[in-house]
Amino acid sequence: MCALNFHFLLVFSTFSSVFSDEDYYQVRACCAYSGEQSKDIEYSILTSFNKHIMMQYNSTRGNWTGFTAFSIYETQFWNADPYDRLERIFEKKLLCEDNVKSIESLGNLTTAPTVSIKLLRQPDGGHPALLLCSAYDFYPKQIRMTWSRNKQEVTSGVMYSDLLADGDLYYQIHSYLEYTPTFGETISCTVEHASLSEPKVTVWDNSLLADEVIQIIVGLCFLMLGSVIVTSGFIYYRKRRAAYSAVCQGGTLIPVEHISSPGVAYSPASANTITIDTNRP
Repeated sequence: MCALNFHFLLVFSTFSSVFSDEDYYQVRACCAYSGEQSKDIEYSILTSFNKHIMMQYNSTRGNWTGFTAFSIYETQFWNADPYDRLERIFEKKLLCEDNVKSIESLGNLTTAPTVSIKLLRQPDGGHPALLLCSAYDFYPKQIRMTWSRNKQEVTSGVMYSDLLADGDLYYQIHSYLEYTPTFGETISCTVEHASLSEPKVTVWDNSLLADEVIQIIVGLCFLMLGSVIVTSGFIYYRKRRAAYSAVCQGGTLIPVEHISSPGVAYSPASANTITIDTNRP
């Protein structure tokens, strides 16, 4: 069933196998309503065999039309049969005219959309983040969807999908937003529809992005702290090694405070070191 403004189409269809399980015969009966209070009604029947149109009946013309050699031959008999004409009139009343009130009620039918936002792509280097705003299961199909950043409407980096029919009277539509996240900002998707007394605003929860930023910052802090500790330890190690392993003329220089045994002579090379004379007894 489909609807466009005040023009409605009601479809009844049967689908059955003939000859074999691979051959199918289909009959579609349609009621088309137009005009004020749906007074103008056109009833039609379309028959198909294996998806090939065979013949069609139209109440406005009041006859059958064939589209193949066989169906053209058959329609000659059907158009000449007065009982077939009465049968079509009865079907029009039963399927179309008796359902006028039900069809008119569809003109006032509205269904509010279900709106959701999700992240499709994380920001990665030079690539911005990508958000998706979706509106599902709404009727009628007229709808407006916009993005806002800190309550200001965004037009750049915005893309829309085609309006998609679900096949069960309802529609869906999707919108995409490319943006570079900023800490503390608010991203929202606003939907306006006939079923809503006021615009429906859905706010994107960017706590996941914030958590990731915090994790990166904490990781960098630990990395810097580790680098400082390693560098300090290396410098301390080099100083200690230099103090204990300095080489001078004729002997090894060591700190004075570590020497208290006989056979050690004072070296004038440094006020803080003495020379061990290896030639003395």
